[in-house]
Amino acid sequence: MGYSTEKLSEEKVFKDPVHRYIHVRDRVIWDLIGTKEFQRLRRIKQLGTTYLTFHGAEHSRFNHSLGVYEIIRRIVDDVFFDRPEWSKEERLLSLCAALLHDLGHGPFSHSFEKVFDLDHEHFTQEIVLGNTEVNKVLTKVHPNFPKQVAEVIAKTYHNKLVVSLISSQIDADRMDYLQRDAYFTGVSYGHFDMERILRVMRPKEDQVVIKHSGMHAVEDYIMSRYQMYWQVYFHPVTRSAEVILTKILHRAKDLHGQNYSFKYEPIHFYSLFAGKTTLEDYLKLDEAIMLYYFQIWQEEEDNILRDLCQRFMDRNLYKYVEFDPAKEYKKLAELSTLFSKAGLEPEYYLVVDSSSDLPYDFYRPGEEEERLPIHLLMKNGDIRELSRESEIVDAISGKRRTDHKLYFPYDLITDESSKKNIKKQIRTLLEI
Repeated sequence: MGYSTEKLSEEKVFKDPVHRYIHVRDRVIWDLIGTKEFQRLRRIKQLGTTYLTFHGAEHSRFNHSLGVYEIIRRIVDDVFFDRPEWSKEERLLSLCAALLHDLGHGPFSHSFEKVFDLDHEHFTQEIVLGNTEVNKVLTKVHPNFPKQVAEVIAKTYHNKLVVSLISSQIDADRMDYLQRDAYFTGVSYGHFDMERILRVMRPKEDQVVIKHSGMHAVEDYIMSRYQMYWQVYFHPVTRSAEVILTKILHRAKDLHGQNYSFKYEPIHFYSLFAGKTTLEDYLKLDEAIMLYYFQIWQEEEDNILRDLCQRFMDRNLYKYVEFDPAKEYKKLAELSTLFSKAGLEPEYYLVVDSSSDLPYDFYRPGEEEERLPIHLLMKNGDIRELSRESEIVDAISGKRRTDHKLYFPYDLITDESSKKNIKKQIRTLLEI
């Protein structure tokens, strides 16, 4: 028996709050879970700073990755099994890509990526293809197997059906994170009938399609996603924490560029500051390391870095007001001037933050990002795009919702121990 088909002597299970049990019989999957690169995901939260808003949101990328694997396992072993459109040769590839799809996420992923101009998908591919434990396991399957896994994750693999399982508008990745994030945040929005959706999934040449009889379950899934984005992922308090986190990293980077002498040298950040992050350096970073620096930077001489770190660690977050930068740019310029006069650097203490989401869209030729639409399989065998059949989906299709807020430290503009008149003008402009 070859390594690719080797089974464990008995099935291993992970107890899971979303899927009840996660089942592992394949030796390859078990070995991948045991690699140090995959275990690192235990130290990276799935929802970044959301735990400062919803205290239960402490779950990790490790939890989520196992969940995506389990959904794919159920699809390929149960739903697609023995269907002529599905090749059993793609089974292990689909399972490995599902398990490893988030492998390259860094600490507090998206804020971290923006500041240092990084891409977690690039690092996922580097881990899969580089000198890593994960690569050694995958290479034992076949020398070309790591490349195939990387291609599925990068959405360049020739079999688009396999890609669509983990990356489309209705995929295992979204189905897991919506339910998992809803469970750990304690909200009711992210729940939908996944069992029903799995039962009505069918493999076609280039993507998964949904039997028409399951359309209402898909409508429910799309509305769940819409609600989760606006009630959880874009929650203004979470965004406030992200603003401060981003500004901490910016300040540390700026100070390093000015040859500032840190009390405690940020050795884990040197390659990030230089824009030359190696895979070895990247894999040493996790949220425990980041929080260690935020803790010790509370003792730095630099007032801004010290203040921002204290705010993040003690959850003394910025307040916010609704703000439209396109219409209120003059007000923003006036506020920036007043903040500077009040001794508050507007770059760090006056921040416009925008959130934007497109809940569902169909393919529009010529657009930068091709969004693979959800297709329904009709009783007569025809394939129809979802919004052509569903009035609910048609109503939100292609409609991007954007939200802008202006964040600022309320305590510093209401402290009247100095610059009273200027702070009063600021409060008048902010209408607080």
